[in-house]
Amino acid sequence: MTGAAGPPRWVPPPRPSAGPAPLFTPGSGDVVGGPTPVRSPPAGPAARPAVPPAGTPSAGAGPASGSASTVALPGPAATGGRGRRTSLAVRVTAACLLVAVVAVGAAGLVAVRLVAVTARTVTQEVLAQQADVVAAQLAETGGGLRAGAGMRRVVDVLAGQGVTVVVVTARGPRNAGILAPVLEESEVRRVLDGQPVSTQATSAGVRYLVEARPAPVGGFALVRTTETGPLGGGLVRRNLTVALLAGVAVAVVVGLVVGQLLARPLRRTAIAARLLRSGRRDVRVPVAGPAEVSDVAGAVNELADALARSEERQRRFLLSVSHELRTPLTAVRGFAESLADGVVTGPDAADAGRVIVREADRLDRLVGDLMELARLEADDFRLDPVPVDLAALAADAAAVWETRCADADVRFVLQTGPTRPVRADPRRLRQVVDGLAENALRVVPPGASLVLATGGDAAGSWLQVRDGGPGLSPEDYPVVFERGALHDRYRGRRPVGTGGVGLALVHGLVTRMSGTIRAEPAPEGGACFTLTFPAAGTAGTTALTPAGAGPSA
Repeated sequence: MTGAAGPPRWVPPPRPSAGPAPLFTPGSGDVVGGPTPVRSPPAGPAARPAVPPAGTPSAGAGPASGSASTVALPGPAATGGRGRRTSLAVRVTAACLLVAVVAVGAAGLVAVRLVAVTARTVTQEVLAQQADVVAAQLAETGGGLRAGAGMRRVVDVLAGQGVTVVVVTARGPRNAGILAPVLEESEVRRVLDGQPVSTQATSAGVRYLVEARPAPVGGFALVRTTETGPLGGGLVRRNLTVALLAGVAVAVVVGLVVGQLLARPLRRTAIAARLLRSGRRDVRVPVAGPAEVSDVAGAVNELADALARSEERQRRFLLSVSHELRTPLTAVRGFAESLADGVVTGPDAADAGRVIVREADRLDRLVGDLMELARLEADDFRLDPVPVDLAALAADAAAVWETRCADADVRFVLQTGPTRPVRADPRRLRQVVDGLAENALRVVPPGASLVLATGGDAAGSWLQVRDGGPGLSPEDYPVVFERGALHDRYRGRRPVGTGGVGLALVHGLVTRMSGTIRAEPAPEGGACFTLTFPAAGTAGTTALTPAGAGPSA
């Protein structure tokens, strides 16, 4: 027969190709810790490797939680096996580029319109000045454009500047060519009556500028297009193109720089989160960059601190529970061995049996509390809410606790005020009241009081358990409902419960029943625990302030 196979061992997955993440001390760039591989936990809870408690050094885990360090950014390969996504730097660059293109495009459209209007106006004025000069020269010579070599040179110079000179006679424009429709539309015949003409005309989709002047013999007209003016459209288009390209180049550079500056702390924060997921608790992120980015880094640091504190509390809680289990188990085993070996016989055997039963009951209560606390965190935890009268429930509990207080020489007081029915599970609510009363009676000295009080208003009702014991310190109230917190503080100094799960269980039960519970000093000198429930049929939980529940003076 083959031997039984041992439990399956978890084999770590292959390490990612990216290099390990070295640790950096805050505010410096010197490596102070060894390389630590970052690996994702295997799928399934059964195969998940154990994570060492916070504050416990482990191989390759870097310094303990007391000396938190800062994470240095590894390369982009550490992003894991997720689908490739667009980086923040690329998005910022694209946004800057889009803004630049839109801004330059909008400015270009406005500039083209303004420049076109300005170009036509300036070209028209220049053409008018040239026409005036030609008219003055014709008036001095007393002839026409074709009279004299000097005027022919003037015509040649104007033609070199893109200006066409057309002679206007009584029979119409001469040498007009394709400009005849333009001149006809411009009514240049008016110059024969001695009237100058300054206008614009469009022919075949081309805009022409026309300046006509009378001459001693007939008249003349200077014609040119806006494209050949001193501010031609080609020059404007070239300048706008250069401006657009310059804007795009600047946008790309600015986008890359800004994107890298914004993405760097975010990448650092993402790496820290992955290290936290892998079990590291000594990881801290430098709080730097814009306000939003620094807020994210601060939140990750707070999360790391909270995880470390939570795991440390869990470790202490497990140690406390182990201690509580070991004590009754030791007693049970010792008396059982004495009975089995015949050391205890006769009348002493009955005493040994009673000790075994008592310790077994203690173990049963501890295991029961732990199981209830674990089931509270499950979604299928069953509650049977019905309308409950808190005053009637307190009166039922008083019948039991009055007797127990009398046995302990403790004064029991029941204070009932008007209440409204609330929706709760009566069995669980009685369990809460009995648990709080049990804790109070354990620490109340003889002669002091234990109080059950009820009251309420239109919004809901409340129930209080107060005592005249030693009470709690101000540092106890923020952690009063955490598992094992008060048990660890007061073990050996005052009577404590079994395992330190009672108040955590009470808090969980009240919360699951849509109520609230708070702890504060009691007027009697001890602690006061107030349960508040909304009235049946109302939504939400209203924080009521019962009379006499505040701290004593």
